Amino acid sequence: MSYFAEYAWLPGGLARHVTIEIAESHFSRVESDTVASADATSLAGLVLPGFANVHSHAFHRALRGRTQSGRGSFWTWRSQMYALAERLDPDSYLALARATYAEMALAGVTAVGEFHYLHHGQGGRPYADPNAMGAALVEAARQAGVRLTLLDTCYLAGGLGGGGPEPLSKTQRRFSDGDVEHWAKRVDAIEAAPHLIVGAAVHSVRAVPRRALASIVEAATGRPLHVHLSEQPAENEACLAAYGLTPSALLDAEGVLGPATTAVHATHLRTEDVDLLGRSGTGVCICPTTERDLADGIGPARALRDAGSPLSLGSDQHAVIDLLEEARALEMDDRLASGERGRFETSELLAALTTAGHEQLGWHGGGRLAAGAPADLVAVKLDSPRTAGTTPSEALYAATAADVNTVVVGGRVVVSGGRHLLGDVGAQLGPAIDRLWDAL
Repeated sequence: MSYFAEYAWLPGGLARHVTIEIAESHFSRVESDTVASADATSLAGLVLPGFANVHSHAFHRALRGRTQSGRGSFWTWRSQMYALAERLDPDSYLALARATYAEMALAGVTAVGEFHYLHHGQGGRPYADPNAMGAALVEAARQAGVRLTLLDTCYLAGGLGGGGPEPLSKTQRRFSDGDVEHWAKRVDAIEAAPHLIVGAAVHSVRAVPRRALASIVEAATGRPLHVHLSEQPAENEACLAAYGLTPSALLDAEGVLGPATTAVHATHLRTEDVDLLGRSGTGVCICPTTERDLADGIGPARALRDAGSPLSLGSDQHAVIDLLEEARALEMDDRLASGERGRFETSELLAALTTAGHEQLGWHGGGRLAAGAPADLVAVKLDSPRTAGTTPSEALYAATAADVNTVVVGGRVVVSGGRHLLGDVGAQLGPAIDRLWDAL
């Protein structure tokens, strides 16, 4: 299979007249300043590597446009999310996740990290297949044509008070395996698939007692390990009251931080927390559209990158699924916080969108247009009402998900002409979401 791109972003930067050849799901040749061969398919606009959506909760997609008006906070939103979680089963989860992952593909996402904690039936009773909910996500990603890193999440406590971990609520029992040993045994039983990497996650210091952290790290050896970190000031206050440490310092003390670990959000950090994350090489996934929707705040992204933490991006609760917007917001939010423009180079934003994200999801070598890399690419239109007149080098500041025209994953065309291989994704999302709310 051969493609020809007028413009493409290669590891060395923006290039013109690029021939891209694919053999056995990988790029076999990527060369600039070429002439299109007779059998090459032309890719109009700007061709980029596939995007990595590093932090997803697929079932949260059903909250979009239903929970965003009115006053409240993260905690009031969470009560609405828990009510939705009670209604899901493997079949409804498959329908919702398949359409959600297809929406991601339409936005240029070729690899997604699913932070998966909705494991069991109501009241915490396991399904006949203890991994039935995870299997629904794996199948959803297969049908939608995207790579999946299933970040199977350990969730053991209902919260963290000054006296320590608190009991699970009725809904939270669906999330918990009871202890680390049962969690690890279930994760080890997840069946392999070509489009799947099985990772692990610590939900948060609120949901995992300190005594369990080191055991999770040991069980997760060789897997990507993710953790929600300091998304809310209340988490920091509770951790300080219970352990005398910030969440970052607690994770560091228990051996959680390091290059194989990704901290999600990292919004409310002390200077010493930023230093801990950076020195340890811990990745940080920023989720700007979620952090602004839930009024979480603006995190110290530039300081984290300068300290040594690779940055990636996620759409998290999917108030918006537009990874181009997430990348742009990384810059724009830091402008708001700092009062300065030009906080990130375009190449840094693209790295967060592509290479860094793939590394943090365990798809090593992905997110690059280069020979030997997985054959994932995204073609973005440069002649839409949003992008017309922009220079290719600054298209990232103008384009949206609506400008994604072609998406290839492992050499397979998943999106062509702005249409997903599954057909009308909106027509699939609507019924999958309505059924859940009708049951409430």
